[in-house]
Amino acid sequence: MSEKSEWASPAALGLAGFGLTTVLLNLHNAGFIETPTLTFSFGFFYGGLIQIFAGLIDGKRGDIFGLTAFTSYGGFWIALSLAMLLNRLGVAEISPVELGFAMFLWGLFTLYLTIGSFKVSKFAVPLVFVTLTILFFLLATGFFVLASTGSPIVIRIAGLEGILCGLSAMYASAAIVLNTHLEKQVLPL
Repeated sequence: MSEKSEWASPAALGLAGFGLTTVLLNLHNAGFIETPTLTFSFGFFYGGLIQIFAGLIDGKRGDIFGLTAFTSYGGFWIALSLAMLLNRLGVAEISPVELGFAMFLWGLFTLYLTIGSFKVSKFAVPLVFVTLTILFFLLATGFFVLASTGSPIVIRIAGLEGILCGLSAMYASAAIVLNTHLEKQVLPL
């Protein structure tokens, strides 16, 4: 059996890690899960470490978009999970205002990746990035509202939209795996 000279695309793996963890966190944001302990464990490893691996593989393959997106969002998940752990342990407190600014900046970052995502596929990957951009800006607004009024309503709305975002990433992952493995288009990308 001959050895392949090129790494397989890690996009399905990275999207799965991102999608599953995003759905879990947004079940919490929407109010369906009270304490997201398991979610942040996934954030360290599946949403975080696995996405970094996917990004590094994309970098090895010469894909600057995949390298930038997967390693960045992997780092996001690890940082967010660590911050939540430190907050939970009482080591450091995270303010809603700080979270609002962080989500706003991630929204800006995601906005320019959204433009690039249309070169990756026609439907599934841009859907992930469009919904993620919306999610970050909704979360930014939600945390600023929470800081000023104490109301979590915008974060709850963001959570519902975030579930859609995460499911769209899981769909894109499934499409890549099935289309590649079955050598035909089973799910549109």
